[in-house]
Amino acid sequence: MDRHGIEGHEVIEGEVKATGNGAHVLVPKRWRGADVKIVRTSDHDG
Repeated sequence: MDRHGIEGHEVIEGEVKATGNGAHVLVPKRWRGADVKIVRTSDHDG
């Protein structure tokens, strides 16, 4: 596993869920319009 340093304001944990031809992670509505970064933390290549 690689190690990455990210500075930010808040962290949430979630599960990626299938949607259409892709997938999504739900975040709080108040994050709408914010810049975010997604980091995969497991080896699952589903």
